[in-house]
Amino acid sequence: MSKNQVQFQKGYSVVEFIKDYGTEEQCSQALFKWRWPDGFRCPGCGSGRYTVIKTRNLYQCSTCHHQTSLISGTIFEQTKLPLTTWFLAIHLITQAKTGLSALALKRQIGVSYNTAWSMKQKVMQVMKERDDGKPLSGVIQLDDVYWGGERRGGKRGRGSENKTPFVAAVALDGNGHPISMNMNVVKGFQATEIARWAKQHLEPGSLVYSDGLPCFSAVTAALCDHYPIVTGGGPQSVTRAEFAWVNTMIGNVKRAIKALTMPSTLNISLDTWPNFVTASTVGSNWKICCLGSLMSLLEPLPCRVGFSN
Repeated sequence: MSKNQVQFQKGYSVVEFIKDYGTEEQCSQALFKWRWPDGFRCPGCGSGRYTVIKTRNLYQCSTCHHQTSLISGTIFEQTKLPLTTWFLAIHLITQAKTGLSALALKRQIGVSYNTAWSMKQKVMQVMKERDDGKPLSGVIQLDDVYWGGERRGGKRGRGSENKTPFVAAVALDGNGHPISMNMNVVKGFQATEIARWAKQHLEPGSLVYSDGLPCFSAVTAALCDHYPIVTGGGPQSVTRAEFAWVNTMIGNVKRAIKALTMPSTLNISLDTWPNFVTASTVGSNWKICCLGSLMSLLEPLPCRVGFSN
């Protein structure tokens, strides 16, 4: 049995982390490079000339004499903890597959619970702000999600007063692998609310796939293309446009067989295959299955079948 490549992909181990950021000097150099990738720039005048006041760990501009610290304006500002502790906390929070509680973080980095809770909230807030400022683009899969359960005697399913609705969106690469995701609480699944969400979190020109919930068509308000995939709908699930051309091709092949007019070599161009994103009810090997069906039709023929790219 083959391994799941997503589950077994190489991660960033603690050993590698300690090697890269195990000392305060390493963390300071990394933070300096991230904050000023093109070299120091004074926040007051923009000058690149500076001197270091080592006794106070400050950078002083040689032009306007404005003083700034390495951690000012960052989540580390006014902290009394070393950068090594902060960096380790960030590593643990971001690498935990199932999340990391403040209590577990407290035990890992050796701080009080209140400090661990505050650090976690700051890291998560920074992550959220970064995601909000970086809309999803390209091929996107979209779905509605609810958080919460049924109250005794309350309403069940969609519209329950104990459930919080939010949108889950995942951007995919050319191989259908997830590269980024976005999860946002919404007021409800109405067209106006989805349109507002799409304008804020989706890049214009993106291709959005959904499960056919009517409100998701509102993503077109953000200049995105919408492609609904109806799942669990019986025959209508396999008679959509993306499958219609397959039925047409099979029909054409059958007619060619009956007419006995098929040439000795049949070239089926793969350029006509649609750029289709796998849905929950459509296996990732559906193209191969379709090709297999065509091949089975052609097996009795005394001819050679070639597939051209």
